[in-house]
Amino acid sequence: MSDSRTGPERLRESALRNDCADQPGNDTRRSILATGLTLLAACVFLFLVWQTVSSLLLIFAGVLFAAFLDASARALAPVLPLNRAWRLTLVLLLFSALSGFGLAWGAGKLPEQTRILLKVMDSQIDVLQEHLLSYGVDLLGPEWGRDFAQWMFSDQGRFLSHAQFLLGGASSLLTGALVILFLGILFAFDPTSHRESLVMLVKQFYRARTRAVMDEMGNVMRLWLVGQFIRIILMTLWVWVALYLIGLPGPFVLGLQAGLSNFIPYLGPIVAAVPIALVAMPLGSSLLIWAVVIYTIIQSVEGYVIGPLIQRQAVEIPPAWTLVAIVLLGALFGVLGIALAMPLVAIGRVAIIRFYVEDYLGDDLKQRFNGGRS
Repeated sequence: MSDSRTGPERLRESALRNDCADQPGNDTRRSILATGLTLLAACVFLFLVWQTVSSLLLIFAGVLFAAFLDASARALAPVLPLNRAWRLTLVLLLFSALSGFGLAWGAGKLPEQTRILLKVMDSQIDVLQEHLLSYGVDLLGPEWGRDFAQWMFSDQGRFLSHAQFLLGGASSLLTGALVILFLGILFAFDPTSHRESLVMLVKQFYRARTRAVMDEMGNVMRLWLVGQFIRIILMTLWVWVALYLIGLPGPFVLGLQAGLSNFIPYLGPIVAAVPIALVAMPLGSSLLIWAVVIYTIIQSVEGYVIGPLIQRQAVEIPPAWTLVAIVLLGALFGVLGIALAMPLVAIGRVAIIRFYVEDYLGDDLKQRFNGGRS
């Protein structure tokens, strides 16, 4: 049977057969190339994250501040029938007024109490040094190293280097605080557009799920942050009043540091007990015992009763993972990593459970996660 096809038709058929024969090899090469480019992009992304992690932590702190402002505005909704922008403005005005009042009041109280505390702790260091010298241990050196004026002014170069260090640290702290403040205000006044700018980066069919998970993360941050502020205020007041009643010097400063230490779970309360013990030690063993016992009771009631009641709506974070996160982030990123470890673990847990466990692995944990609340 003769072939009636023309020459061009036979050439096209031959080319199609060659393309079909080469297609598996082309697909394999494309797959390898895509995998390699994906790995390269992931490595570049991780490197950029590592290099800019301090800035990313500042941005996350700004998101936390925005969550606090949003929670405060939501709390005013049943009382003030105003739109959200006006309620946020009122929250900012109240926050500014309270901050100004606190600074004005603290400027008259804190320096004096701090001076008293330093004097008491200084005398306690003297007592400790004398006890150690009786055992042949010279803890502070032959000249004790505690003449700060001589230490600073004996060498002009040393003084200038320390002054430069202090000014640099103060400017960095002020810059970070301003960045957190303005980012929090911007995020709080327009959260939807900022969220949607991230949601649009995922595929269209998955955007509703991503939006829902991000809203859940925001809810977790609001509940956790408001609960932490309540715990800090209660702890400060209780320790302040208790130490004032037993006659310990500088009760407000000691109470304030005890309250702020609750921002870092597990490790913070232990660290906060050290200044209280140092201040109470030179005042007699009975006062030391009273101070330690009272602080332990207050901390136990707050940590095991009040804290869980306040945070019952937030995500329950396993204690071991929280402690691991505090240690690792503290070692890697310093004080800011320690302060932000717990909220990072909280929203990270939501992301892992929703995106990985439920969506990728296919497990339905909504009824078990967070006490049955989605």
